Amino acid sequence: MLSPAALTLDLDDTLLDLSGLANAIDATCRAVASRAPNLREDKLRLANALVWERYWPDVELEWTLGRLTGADLTLEVWRQTLEACGVDEPRLVEVATSVHLGAYRRWIRLYDDARTLLDTVSALDIPLALITNGAGDTQREKLHAVGIEGLFDAIVISGELGVAKPDVRPFQVAMETLGVRGRSAWHVGDSLGSDIAGAKAAGLTSVWLNRAGRARPVGTPAPDIEIRSLEEIVETLEGG
Repeated sequence: MLSPAALTLDLDDTLLDLSGLANAIDATCRAVASRAPNLREDKLRLANALVWERYWPDVELEWTLGRLTGADLTLEVWRQTLEACGVDEPRLVEVATSVHLGAYRRWIRLYDDARTLLDTVSALDIPLALITNGAGDTQREKLHAVGIEGLFDAIVISGELGVAKPDVRPFQVAMETLGVRGRSAWHVGDSLGSDIAGAKAAGLTSVWLNRAGRARPVGTPAPDIEIRSLEEIVETLEGG
């Protein structure tokens, strides 16, 4: 397998392990309950889950395209959560938002194999871009939290561009910045619908990161390469 001339990487669930973010909800519920004795943590947690389930489908596209910031999304979710619990206290909403955003930053983790890949790419001086969907403030805060924002030659965020994967434009912008084109550039991501479909449409070599080893659903785009760990990319780079 030939080594890529350039790499573009997805962020969430590719480089970043977001599995611990439920702890941010728990921390927020504890903080709010400690300031409102009539509220229980379990009641807040359930209300938050129900609000998120109802509200997120209505605003996901707005957030992805940058028309709704991550901070405003968080504030509104907690406002609705407290409202569902019979509480109308703007100050408490502000406290919940602040605690949630702070805890959120603390629970973001970089996968071990992501750190290895980024270190290898840096050492080999391979052109590198990040292509991620989400609001600009949310995605840049994640990058800052794990200290990797300075490792990329290009950072393309849908909320800043106004166009999201699988549209080809984010890939084209990254390629223009890196000065490469075609299948010599590899895009690595965990989403068949956005990463693999978008990379294939843009003419890049598509690499599906399938950490769980799940079967590819019928009707989804077939990746050019399938891997279980980013270490497999490292092996290719070092062997190339």
